Amino acid sequence: MQPAYYENLEEIQNKYWSMLDDAVTNRASPFRIPVFICAYQDEVDGRIVVLRKSDRKNNLLQFHTDFRSPKVNILKKNKKASLVFYDKEEKIQLRAKIECEVNNQNSIAEESWKKTQHISRRCYLTDSPPGTASENPTSGMISKLEDFDYTMEQSEDGYKNFTVIKCNIKSIEWLYLAAKGHRRAKFDFENNKNAWLVP
Repeated sequence: MQPAYYENLEEIQNKYWSMLDDAVTNRASPFRIPVFICAYQDEVDGRIVVLRKSDRKNNLLQFHTDFRSPKVNILKKNKKASLVFYDKEEKIQLRAKIECEVNNQNSIAEESWKKTQHISRRCYLTDSPPGTASENPTSGMISKLEDFDYTMEQSEDGYKNFTVIKCNIKSIEWLYLAAKGHRRAKFDFENNKNAWLVP
């Protein structure tokens, strides 16, 4: 028996938003760690990020990064990017075309920072930016921080580097792999148009 979303565009949207919403809190969800791809001229880069927010009403997703990260520099030059999600068990792929907004030391960043746990804050306390060359294997942190021997108050030093990337979704392409026949659809949020595509 085929699922309700097999041939129903509205059910497809209900399905992928429920998967995105779940991924924000469910560490086991494959949708929790999408591939984020950004580019400027010949500088094309992709990496795994952690989904931190899903907002169907406003068609947006969010993840966190370090303000000193190379991807922030790319996004300053070209805010258009892509997020790719895949769930092997569900056989569902999502490709989201997005426009990114870099939020650093503003109300959006502050709101997320307050919810960021002590253990996670150390990522933003490194002396050198992510991707800096090192002569030795390193976490980038002094040993004191590696042992989590720092207070919540001391962790506030990382706030200046903490950045929220707000991803405004322009369109989503859905692909469902089924033995009976794959199904593919596009949801264009800019023009409010949904359409079936040939897989």
